[in-house]
Amino acid sequence: MKNPEDKFKKVISHAKEYGYVFQSSEIYDGLSAVYDYAQNGVELKKNIREYWWKAMVQMHENIVGLDAAIFMHPTTWKASGHVDAFNDPLIDNKDSKKRYRADVLIEDYAEKLNLKAQKEIKKAAKRFGDAFNEQEFVSTNPRVVKYLSQRDTILKRMGKSLENEDLADVKNLIEELEIACPVSGSKNWTDVKQFNLMFGTKIGASADSAMDLYLRPETAQGIFVNFANVQKTGRMKIPFGIAQTGKAFRNEIVARQFIFRMREFEQMEMQFFVRPGEELKWYEHWKEERFKWHLSLGLGKENYRFHDHDKLAHYANAAADIEFNFPFGFKELEGIHSRTDFDLKAHEAHSGKKLQFFDHELNKSYVPYVIETSIGLDRMFLAVFSTALQNEVLEDGSERIVLKLPSVLAPTKAAILPLIKKDGLPEIARKIMNDLKFDFNVSYDEKDAIGRRYRRQDAVGTPFCITVDHDTKNDDTVTIRYRDTMQQERVKISDLKSIISKEVSIGNWLQKM
Repeated sequence: MKNPEDKFKKVISHAKEYGYVFQSSEIYDGLSAVYDYAQNGVELKKNIREYWWKAMVQMHENIVGLDAAIFMHPTTWKASGHVDAFNDPLIDNKDSKKRYRADVLIEDYAEKLNLKAQKEIKKAAKRFGDAFNEQEFVSTNPRVVKYLSQRDTILKRMGKSLENEDLADVKNLIEELEIACPVSGSKNWTDVKQFNLMFGTKIGASADSAMDLYLRPETAQGIFVNFANVQKTGRMKIPFGIAQTGKAFRNEIVARQFIFRMREFEQMEMQFFVRPGEELKWYEHWKEERFKWHLSLGLGKENYRFHDHDKLAHYANAAADIEFNFPFGFKELEGIHSRTDFDLKAHEAHSGKKLQFFDHELNKSYVPYVIETSIGLDRMFLAVFSTALQNEVLEDGSERIVLKLPSVLAPTKAAILPLIKKDGLPEIARKIMNDLKFDFNVSYDEKDAIGRRYRRQDAVGTPFCITVDHDTKNDDTVTIRYRDTMQQERVKISDLKSIISKEVSIGNWLQKM
């Protein structure tokens, strides 16, 4: 599947066929950009969340957890700037009637220039072999210099125009670059307009007394308004962090690309409070830490890259994205931001409550600065799932579809398979399953020939298949088959727990960091 579009379609159909992701309300023709996690998807999602939580909270004695409510006092969103400034620049194509994010159209154009440059670099690397000096080539090759210079110029201009809210220039840039509608090929565009992304709702017993509320568009503000409560009750000292996972809601007008951009999604965020003046040191620290966490899952270093922001949010003095190579190209997976003291100061001003820390070492009070790490759980799910899905050609020429999920994240760790449905083999298999289920999520499968069962477990992503046969009755051994290599070995039933544990233990995986 060399064509990225075909690969992405395969990802979406596999996710449904094997019980990972369903379209929400599908029997009523679905709801756009809203999805349900099915029986295997909910397990994979839970395992990713737990892998993040253990790395972020359990492994750091100065980071604690929080679970703030989705509903918050409406002034929260005034203070945070969301009421006035939480907008996307949207543009409509007059011929196709399709709506797009103007910044994404420009970014996609700039990425094509980058891909052209990378193609030239790859060709040269192949041509020159070991003698290839990439740094020198990138700075001297006229084509590469031109492509990268054009890309940087375009992104800087867009960043400046968005920062200055010069939407007319954003449209001018789209027209100058002759960007066409991806659906119709038309270049007949409307003006660019800002659209607020928050969902409104009401709370109260009657229409007369109801208060206007918003569904939270991010989880970070729940941490900021609880800063003083957590700090005092936990007797936390700077630097310290507060971590949270939970749902957020954005009225994405241009929601597409499956679970990559949804209207209801889940975030995993940590806000790290530091002394003013030390924020950039901690910003670099967390960029490095988060990158290590991603690499520990073994999805391939080449699939990640850092992207420093050309346009900084109004609250930030440094920001970078960890981008991942999804089937549709490199896109943001996680953001690391130095948010300065904007949030706590804004909530101080709007609430009239002090949100400061008394630093005994410095003998003074101050509003801490904040480093944020924010990752989309759904995007992480898509990164893991799309990378894991592989179509392998075997030695005998046959093919197998295999979901090579990191075993620590796999929904089911082992499938217990009696070779046949008689001679007492199912009873032994059931006993093994009942022994293992206290420690691992395991399944039982006795339908079809053993080879077909292996293929089914490969496609669902189960790391181990344990086969019970007639020899098991004599020597208490079983055949364990490894998903990724298809290797099989004979082991004692009593050793199964330790073999599986070694491969799927979160502790063993996190030690790779």
